[in-house]
Amino acid sequence: QVQLVESGGGLVQAGGSLRLSCAASGRTFSSYTMGWFRQTPRKEREFVAGISWSGARTYYADSVKGRFTISRDNAKNTMYLQMNSLKPEDTAVYYCAASHRAPFNRPEETDVWGQGTQVTVSS
Repeated sequence: QVQLVESGGGLVQAGGSLRLSCAASGRTFSSYTMGWFRQTPRKEREFVAGISWSGARTYYADSVKGRFTISRDNAKNTMYLQMNSLKPEDTAVYYCAASHRAPFNRPEETDVWGQGTQVTVSS
């Protein structure tokens, strides 16, 4: 199975933008449905966005719809999350996730997790 490594997190002011990347090792990246989840110390891990194996279908949590864009490049074994108009409530550790389910939006449906990257949005 693949191994996932996130990057691109950091500190940004409210209204700003960040782009997260998820690099996958292995030859089977394109066979996975991919997604992003996030978690804070006070909340359970929650779904943010998902993308089909081909990239043709994307879906989002209502809280990020219209602000975040998920994409993938199977030739580079990489998935992205473009985050615009960031809000303080977007502050969390963001996790890259891979699943053989299509679609998926629950942590228990995830087969592989990345280690997470911190995103902090200041007000």
